[in-house]
Amino acid sequence: MNKASSMFVGGILVGAMLASAGFSLYLRGQKAGAGRQGQLVLKLGHGLDTGHPVHKAMEFMKQRLEALSGGNVTIDIYPSSVLGSEKQCIEQLQSGALAMTKTSAAAMESFIPAMSVYGLPYIFRDGTHYWSVLNGEIGRGMLRQGESKFLRGLCYYDGGSRNFYTKEKPIRTPDDLKGLKIRVMESKTAMDMVEAMGGAPTPIAWGELYSALAQGTVDGAENNPPSFTSNKHYEVCKHFTLDGHTRIPDMLLISSKVWKKLDPQVQAWVQQAADESSVFQRELWAKETVLALAKAKEEGVEVYEVDTAAFAAKVAPMLAEVEDPEVRELLKQISEVK
Repeated sequence: MNKASSMFVGGILVGAMLASAGFSLYLRGQKAGAGRQGQLVLKLGHGLDTGHPVHKAMEFMKQRLEALSGGNVTIDIYPSSVLGSEKQCIEQLQSGALAMTKTSAAAMESFIPAMSVYGLPYIFRDGTHYWSVLNGEIGRGMLRQGESKFLRGLCYYDGGSRNFYTKEKPIRTPDDLKGLKIRVMESKTAMDMVEAMGGAPTPIAWGELYSALAQGTVDGAENNPPSFTSNKHYEVCKHFTLDGHTRIPDMLLISSKVWKKLDPQVQAWVQQAADESSVFQRELWAKETVLALAKAKEEGVEVYEVDTAAFAAKVAPMLAEVEDPEVRELLKQISEVK
């Protein structure tokens, strides 16, 4: 090899080394998480257990992000509320202390009032309509609603249909809810819905619900089948009613403060990994829902098919009485989605 060629090859090697060193310096300079061996580590905290389909989707996202970035970017996932409650994790995102969290759209109401539209009962005709809304212009716009509060939505996860379950008294009609203390999320819309059916809504943190049910603090709760079984609520509640009153999506959020500090290439990797994890979770959710209902029945839970029209009629005034003009407009747009 002549001298000129040697200098050319040497120059390429030096350039590659400088580029690698530069990217490593960039990673070390990020504040999204604690770096190790040059990695950018994004911390993600949430309240679900490790067997939940949403947690599994986050694990999938972690794997995809590592693959897309060649191992330069990863996610440390902290489940089961070890970093705080749902609301506390959201607040940590706002300060930039935590990179990502999973939240129900219902919990976002206190931050973004328009999010209350997702908690209104019986606004989706079926699963196809639900995902047409979420993956369309309406859903994408809603993911960006939190930017003013330093909360950027990355994707939606299927939260399934929410249903009532109780300890003693089965719910076959909406009138059966009269006088029962029903655990709800910290959501005004959820509380209004239970009140409209005659129940007494009782907000309790998800991580505290099992003991609240066991101790009789509440008579029942409402959620989807996978959450019911993965948290072993079937040990306390033996009546599960398939009324499907709401289909509230989960949202994967990233701190806008963290997001804006990420290199555009890293942003693209994070968004792609999130989008792929959403597809993965939807497929897993459908399978888990079937298995969850079967598991509940095996554990002695009575599962009731009911006339959902009766439940919808009971809460119909809620939709007619929506005061927020933005929510009214969203309801109109959702109804028009094919």
